[in-house]
Amino acid sequence: MNQSLNSLIQQAQQTILQIRNHPDYKQIAVNYSPDLTLGDATAALTYLEWEVEERTTIDVAKLEAFSS
Repeated sequence: MNQSLNSLIQQAQQTILQIRNHPDYKQIAVNYSPDLTLGDATAALTYLEWEVEERTTIDVAKLEAFSS
């Protein structure tokens, strides 16, 4: 089972959302103030997703130069 990186990123974002909405986490979060938050983790995954998308975007200029 070899999932795409985008798929894994989306699963991780879903998992973070489930954690954020979990009643046990909500109870802990009242007095919990870590240096890095679930929001930071979500942001890191979003940046990674953007990087993956950027690398998979076709550069038309390179293709045109290649065909010349």
